[in-house]
Amino acid sequence: MGRILAIDYGKKRTGIAVTDELQIIASGLTTVATNTLLTFLEDYLKTEQVDLFLVGLPKQMDNTASESEALIALFLKKMKKKFPDIPIHREDERFTSKMAFQTMIDSGLKKKQRQNKALVDEISATIILQSYLYNK
Repeated sequence: MGRILAIDYGKKRTGIAVTDELQIIASGLTTVATNTLLTFLEDYLKTEQVDLFLVGLPKQMDNTASESEALIALFLKKMKKKFPDIPIHREDERFTSKMAFQTMIDSGLKKKQRQNKALVDEISATIILQSYLYNK
């Protein structure tokens, strides 16, 4: 069995989280510059088996797509072309950034550490993945 890889896609940075091989535990992996994301995924797939890509689905409070969805849709087209054998599932990502920030506070990170936007993105991807695992 392969991993599930979650992506919290952003204009500049993208947070990435993965499961263990049994798809039980979600862990933050890294944050990469969005313009290098496809290359990162290609390199990652050389050493790890991935059964599913889980990509955050940003929505407004009224359930309509957020403005960043257009960028994500373009990326998903490229991703499907590059990795046609790996299915892509979308997961609602509302409030994940706020939840990530609260997680940082709860874990005792200092204010300077909480300003690390890359860490927020990685934790957000982990929350998206945990949500998927919980509901699957």
